[in-house]
Amino acid sequence: MLGEERLKRFTEENYKKTLTKVNDRIYHFLGFSHSNAVAVIGDTSVILVDTLDSDECAKELKTELLKITDKPVKTIIYTHGHPDHRGGAGAFRETAEEIIAFAPQKPILKYYERLNDILGKRGTYQHGYGLTDEEAICQGIGIREGKEIGKGKYDFLNPTTVYNEKEVERIIDGVRLKLVSAVGESDDQIYIWLEDDRVICTGDNYYGCWPNLYAIRGTQYRDIAAWIDSLDEILSYDSVALLPGHTKPLIGYDLIQDQVGTFRDAIEYVLLQTLDCMNRGMTMSEAVEHVKLPPKFADKDYLGEYYGTVEWSVRSIYTGYLGWFNGNPAFLMPVSDREFNKSLIELIGTEKLMAKIRECMVKEEYQLALQLLELTEENGLKKKALLMRAKQMTSANARHYFIASEKQI
Repeated sequence: MLGEERLKRFTEENYKKTLTKVNDRIYHFLGFSHSNAVAVIGDTSVILVDTLDSDECAKELKTELLKITDKPVKTIIYTHGHPDHRGGAGAFRETAEEIIAFAPQKPILKYYERLNDILGKRGTYQHGYGLTDEEAICQGIGIREGKEIGKGKYDFLNPTTVYNEKEVERIIDGVRLKLVSAVGESDDQIYIWLEDDRVICTGDNYYGCWPNLYAIRGTQYRDIAAWIDSLDEILSYDSVALLPGHTKPLIGYDLIQDQVGTFRDAIEYVLLQTLDCMNRGMTMSEAVEHVKLPPKFADKDYLGEYYGTVEWSVRSIYTGYLGWFNGNPAFLMPVSDREFNKSLIELIGTEKLMAKIRECMVKEEYQLALQLLELTEENGLKKKALLMRAKQMTSANARHYFIASEKQI
């Protein structure tokens, strides 16, 4: 089965619009947008955890809420600052009185804003912005964002309360909550524990496919060891319902312990195996070749590479711990790619190189073809190789990036 066929199947099975009634006062909204939302009904108002990704999607959520309760949304809690979790906040502008968020545990690198152009471009490629529904299928951990399918735009509301503490306990409109800063997919990530209900809202520190331990749009190093620690904290609670910011909710203590525990163990496996490879003197390429998920993890659909990939995770760990140098002195002071490629072509000969590229295309070895095409100016073949490589991808992010890159040639 081609990667794109697996991605379509996963999307159809996992992102149907679903309203889950957890108990009489907690509701989970899946498939109403790219991200999820959780509504907690208090004595006189609703506490909303995340607000979906666009104003129009959030208005639909508001309509659904009115079927459950006539109490207004007065409190909004952001699990983190990613726009797909905040973009619908404006739909609750008239009633929202407090908007809660946490500051990042680790500050963003100084001058990061000087990279806005390239980060914006690569983010557009990763998320498949501007692609058709057929080209994009989904965004890996959810359906496409509302702004990409004609359902509104981002409409943010800034936080009114920003915490710097590790954890904060509150009673909001009769609802007892513990909000805990938990570094993971982002440095401002939190989880929310509702002890009276034994319910935990995890934001993006857990979702049901291989996570973005590294985002190809470009990010600071995501501290994977700290992410594992956050998952350990989440698993320490006696939860009967786990409500993630993407993918399906998990209902039942045993299911949560098994599935989130396996998710945690798989991430730790990749981290420790990669560090072991590095310590043995392997190059990044050798580590990527060596570190694969064993069957006990690889056969789990909720660890499928529909969003992040194990290969990207290994590369991120390698550079996060050791930096760009792979330890081989041949690459300590390398000549430019242009000079090296010119020498290769002189050695190989254009005719022999093109014969090998065509052979790769016939054998469906599109990745090798793409890398060899970097030595040439054969844009027609490169466009075809990019599109065919996209079809092989289960990762929505990888698929988007190949297709978007083809359009720029």
